[in-house]
Amino acid sequence: MRIGIIGLPQSGKTTVFNAIAARNEAVGDFGVREKPNIATSFVPDHRLDELSKIYKPKKTTYASVEYLDFPASNTTFGKGHGLEGRFLNELGAMDALLHVVRAFEDGSVPHPNETIDFERDRTTMDLELAFADLAMLERRLERIEPEMRSLKQSERVPLQALVSVLEHLKQELEQEIPIRNISLNPDETRLLQGTSFLTSLPLLEIINIGEETLDEQNSIIESLESENTQTGRAITTLCAKFDMELNSLSEEEAKEFQEDIGVLERGYEGVLRLSYELLGLISFLTVGEDECRAWTIKKGLSAPKAAGQIHTDLERGFIRAEVIAWDTLLSIGTETEAKRQGLIRTEGKDYIVQDGDVMHILFNV
Repeated sequence: MRIGIIGLPQSGKTTVFNAIAARNEAVGDFGVREKPNIATSFVPDHRLDELSKIYKPKKTTYASVEYLDFPASNTTFGKGHGLEGRFLNELGAMDALLHVVRAFEDGSVPHPNETIDFERDRTTMDLELAFADLAMLERRLERIEPEMRSLKQSERVPLQALVSVLEHLKQELEQEIPIRNISLNPDETRLLQGTSFLTSLPLLEIINIGEETLDEQNSIIESLESENTQTGRAITTLCAKFDMELNSLSEEEAKEFQEDIGVLERGYEGVLRLSYELLGLISFLTVGEDECRAWTIKKGLSAPKAAGQIHTDLERGFIRAEVIAWDTLLSIGTETEAKRQGLIRTEGKDYIVQDGDVMHILFNV
């Protein structure tokens, strides 16, 4: 899973990156960096932790997320000129976008628009993404026009169908409707394959609050969630400065500090959880003395397709899967005892993998 972090200048975007990826990159360098900051974060998984206590494997491997913190321009970004072209292809290749929205007050970090207004900044970014997609649509339509003229009437049908879809997307975008919320039939979706629109990507908004409003996080989130009517869009709060400071403490010290101020969940944990929900992802587990591991898949995937995430040979030669829920295995203690009690199921090619399944794949190539 690759998530691109975007935001207006002085939004605390790189601070958020540092907080959720446990990094220490320089902040306040918008318009200076020539490439994104990149980091891989491992997804905390208490299920894997508990099972590893039983198996004591040589290695425990968590699911991972790659974050790319894209630079913001200090001249055009947020002023209606669209995102900088040099990053558009990279942004379009992301699995999701994470938009950092400033809600903290800090006199030493002036907002480019002088005042703090996170609703205004959310709208500004929505328009930036829409402008980028509209520009892409217009370029695509311009390239198709001369191609259409060079074809016979009978050969124009596929391109005419594509033009129709592109025009429809353009009209909806001009009405401020993101592509992720436009209904397309399978044929229209197929015509757009290979085209990456930014407003088609799932969008996670992080409202970057100040430490003085930490105790108001839940009420802020409830208010924002009640107003969010878009599919493929989620919103939460994070005090990036606070979370970045927690990264410098030991696990015990950080936990004690959190408890003292009543913050039950680390910010990065909430971001990862929402990212999984937004992208429709789950994890199944494999266990053993060599390795206990979490594998990330799309919800609704069949057992052979899930096995293919481990190795293509497992999908190609899939015979069956031995499956048990992680908490059932944990309560029983061993696979041998689980088998004796008939708690390990045998599932075939039509089985849909569930979150937290512990699976052993039988295959023959």
